Amino acid sequence: MKQSQQTTLRASVTLTGVGVHSGDEVKISLHPAEANHGIVFLRTGLPGGRDRLINARHLTVTATELCTVIGDRDTGAVATIEHLMAALAGLGVDNVLVEIDGAEVPILDGSAAPFIAAIDEVGLALQGSSRRYLKVLKPVRVTHGKAFVELNPNDRAFRLEVEIDFPTPVIGRQSKSIDLSPSVFRRDISRARTFGFMRDVEKLWSAGFALGASLDNTVAIGEDGVMNPEGLRYADEFVRHKILDAVGDLSLAGMPLLGTYRSFCGGHRMNFAVLEALFSNRANYAIVDSGVRREPSYAEIGNNIAVPAYAPEVL
Repeated sequence: MKQSQQTTLRASVTLTGVGVHSGDEVKISLHPAEANHGIVFLRTGLPGGRDRLINARHLTVTATELCTVIGDRDTGAVATIEHLMAALAGLGVDNVLVEIDGAEVPILDGSAAPFIAAIDEVGLALQGSSRRYLKVLKPVRVTHGKAFVELNPNDRAFRLEVEIDFPTPVIGRQSKSIDLSPSVFRRDISRARTFGFMRDVEKLWSAGFALGASLDNTVAIGEDGVMNPEGLRYADEFVRHKILDAVGDLSLAGMPLLGTYRSFCGGHRMNFAVLEALFSNRANYAIVDSGVRREPSYAEIGNNIAVPAYAPEVL
């Protein structure tokens, strides 16, 4: 469903937590931003008291192993951005300045739900500028062994069709399809948590990953089942989390997509690769406006228009 106007936050909101890979405490603040600003990270606390602005775009991605990283280690980077980006994209938030004082977005409960709750505290504001969409014109596809990710034309929506296949009866083969909208993302995707296998823990620790992982923020999979006492939030929580990750990764296109995303055993690396394939040829896409640009009223210029965070779902 297309939303005609850009949105930002009504006010700033702050969250704190640990990075799932670094284990470090970090504070993150989401600030309102002007129209056409996009999602930009302000990385603070760098050596020498430096700060750095990093656009949340595929062009700034520098790593995709187990998470998505923008920026670089030497001048400042931010890792594990995908759950926050999914929350913003899922709710239809176009313009935000993300101030963060560490190198990794906090994992919180392992899903997008805490970010949505924070956004709901302040609500969204409609802005005077019309929203632009990235419309897929030609199919693009990337493969790696049996795995593939592709983008296909779809004039009316951003559809995700995702299938996974893990050689364990705890997960097995799962598939799910959605047409992305704020209500669908909230209900069906936002609470799905990241997951990992207990057998991989020592290997991840030795490689410097998962240092902040716990049963509070990760679905832990043992030989015989899920280790978390509360069990799963959805019967197919694993494939739903893959959709969540894809929503976050593909938001690095810089504007909402009009197209159909299909994947089989995909992940961060292939999501980044399919964006590179899309942007490799100008004939693959078009930038389309959602409506006729209009002059905002005085009230909109002064205060914007307050709307609840679930509102951007109208044609």
